Amino acid sequence: MTMMASRIAPVDAVQLETRAQELASRSIKGKAKVAGLHLAIAMMDLTTLEGMDSPGKVRQLCNKARRPMPGRTDIPSCAAVCVYPDLVRVAADELRGSGVQVASVATGFPAGRTDLETKLRETRLAVEAGATEIDMVIDRGAFLSGQFARVGDEIVRIKEACGPAHLKVILETGELKTYDNVRRACAIALDAGADFLKTSTGKVTPASTLPVVLLMLECVRDHYLATGRMVGVKAAGGIRTSKDALKYLVLVNETCGDLWMSPHWFRFGASSLLNDVLMQLEKERQGRYQRPVDFSAD
Repeated sequence: MTMMASRIAPVDAVQLETRAQELASRSIKGKAKVAGLHLAIAMMDLTTLEGMDSPGKVRQLCNKARRPMPGRTDIPSCAAVCVYPDLVRVAADELRGSGVQVASVATGFPAGRTDLETKLRETRLAVEAGATEIDMVIDRGAFLSGQFARVGDEIVRIKEACGPAHLKVILETGELKTYDNVRRACAIALDAGADFLKTSTGKVTPASTLPVVLLMLECVRDHYLATGRMVGVKAAGGIRTSKDALKYLVLVNETCGDLWMSPHWFRFGASSLLNDVLMQLEKERQGRYQRPVDFSAD
């Protein structure tokens, strides 16, 4: 696995940020808004990644992912539930036959500060326990010190360890600092066989931003045009409102087109986003907002 810095064109930051701002200003109303909010729910990875996570909490989250609003058959299930590796079996048992995927963070999440063999073992154990998606973190220390081949080789090895599971590669863009670094990290992950590019662990600020996700979408679009291989994008961290979600969907549609307007190719890493979207849908249906207490916290 090699990656030549000369292959990575510099990013025009002014153009990128201006384009992101223009797209984010689009107004979506009426039936299009409702359709967008339904799609946003279908794209959500409901996530719990805390030290206090328990089997009971994971089961409750799985139940919410299957039926985000009990009694409303028009509300789709979420895309996935994302948990730590030791809770994968609980989620897999709870979600069996539902169509909701089981995602697991692995490879020493969130810092990635462990050796490769440990990362490979953690990945294999998560897949054996029932994970259908693995969210790995790249070695940012290696990347920022210019060891690009090492970063790419590690992704290749983790991808092999995933077997049938899809691999989401977390770039942790808030630590990469520059758009040029984000573009280079995208290129490395794409060359190494990533199935998804993911912005953030949600543990670093800034996490997902519109310009960064626009840049990542441009990278996967250009990769598809060059190779014919589609790769998804997951925006994670700091996306809390239905208005935010709709802005990201506009980015996806305008940059990559209808092909990417699917949970197969775009995801939200969400912990608090779902309830806001449900509240907005109820407001569109009834003409008034529900109380936050009318929706479960998990």
